[in-house]
Amino acid sequence: MTVDDLYDFEVLGWAAAITRIGDLPDPCIRVHRESRICGSRVTVSLRLHEGRVADFAQRIEACALGQAVAAIVADRVIGQSLAEVEAAHAALAGMIRERKPPPEGHWAPLAALEAAADIPTRHASVLLPFEALVAAMREAEAASADSQ
Repeated sequence: MTVDDLYDFEVLGWAAAITRIGDLPDPCIRVHRESRICGSRVTVSLRLHEGRVADFAQRIEACALGQAVAAIVADRVIGQSLAEVEAAHAALAGMIRERKPPPEGHWAPLAALEAAADIPTRHASVLLPFEALVAAMREAEAASADSQ
């Protein structure tokens, strides 16, 4: 498999349909992450309500694989708890790093990235949107706990 084989119709469709681009006004947290491996960058801003994502926006500079994951995150993240997001991140990482089965249920669209398992140099770009999201949610929850 070549890198070009990864960019199939489903992946490109997700990447082209990415939503929630930009920054939230007055987010409870904003987190920026960069991949030293591939140069991808993502900034996540979000608001939590009772431990669940109430609003979300992102700025992303990545290949179509990273953009596809960011699009799936944008489509699926509202209403999710930290535990649910961490489980989705772990399922995605397991799918591409260890060839575990793709996620099912709410995060099933991540299966579109299954072919990325064959190209380890793309793993960082695929995982980066989730790494930024998980970091943002953890920081927001910690800040909320500190203020109580």
